[in-house]
Amino acid sequence: MITATIVDDETYSCEALATLLERYCAEVKLLDICYSGETALQSIAETKPDILFLDIEMPHMNGFDMLEKLSEINFELIFTTSYDTYAIKAIRFSALDYLLKPVDAQELQTAVQKATNRLAHPLPQQIESLLQQLKRPAIPVNKIAIPTMEGLQMVLINNIISCSSDSNYTILSLKNGQKIIASRTLKDIEELLEDYSFTRVHHSYLVNLNEVEKFIRGEGGYLVMSDKSVVDVSRSRKEILLKKLQPNKF
Repeated sequence: MITATIVDDETYSCEALATLLERYCAEVKLLDICYSGETALQSIAETKPDILFLDIEMPHMNGFDMLEKLSEINFELIFTTSYDTYAIKAIRFSALDYLLKPVDAQELQTAVQKATNRLAHPLPQQIESLLQQLKRPAIPVNKIAIPTMEGLQMVLINNIISCSSDSNYTILSLKNGQKIIASRTLKDIEELLEDYSFTRVHHSYLVNLNEVEKFIRGEGGYLVMSDKSVVDVSRSRKEILLKKLQPNKF
């Protein structure tokens, strides 16, 4: 049996999540519902849940402030929020899970299953990365946490040459010749890197524009990357790519 605690100042949200857990996640035993960060700190210390469902926006002490007050984090963390904002991007970069309200039953089941699979792996590095990003949003993030089958791998964004789709996984090609298999779809990786020098050139490929050496013309054409790999360009994405490669000509 996996234990869980809900931390959310909205009574309706707590009741709705508790009902979903009862109906769709029979393996989860709900230990407590806390309506503030202050009461949650005491409850977590006493009950030691396996999973914490944590609301981001709460009065007096929000979810991030509460995390900073914990002396240790020995539980899996799933954020719940109504806001798809900068905080969500920080959560994604740290490879932490979140659920948008109203919570979808299938998404909840997926998040719980992933948390269950990860219970043997500690979270401190991810939480530290998250809190640093939130404290210093003006400073560009230079690393991304990549979830793999083994756990997490921290990767310098500028070291990524290209990303290719492999069903529900993504293969990241790095400058040192290393390849990392991320347990995320290419769309997920694209969203993480959308504020950086990456662009989708094909339904199966995402490239770092700083690592493009050549564009070879053709029906769609193809790119030669800095590691000499060849990446196809689809006809539908060719014009957007050329505008990014030659911004002064458009």
